[in-house]
Amino acid sequence: MEGGKIKSFTDLVAWKEAHKLVISIYKITEEFPKNELFGITSQIRRCSVSVSSNIAEGFSRHSDLEKIHFYSITKGSITELQN
Repeated sequence: MEGGKIKSFTDLVAWKEAHKLVISIYKITEEFPKNELFGITSQIRRCSVSVSSNIAEGFSRHSDLEKIHFYSITKGSITELQN
């Protein structure tokens, strides 16, 4: 990030933290029982990936309404993950 200007979604602090979350979630869920691979493990992983993915997609949108839509999905994914 040159001169403080955000040029990419990867410059966003929120995306960086979400990316760290994904990496952590994958490491943690490796220890889950194998019989949960297609259950809770898969769901938790999908939720975490959705967070960073929707931040990235929202960043690329041009209208404020589109950005809000994707950032709202991000919030929903975070809530689902907390659950």
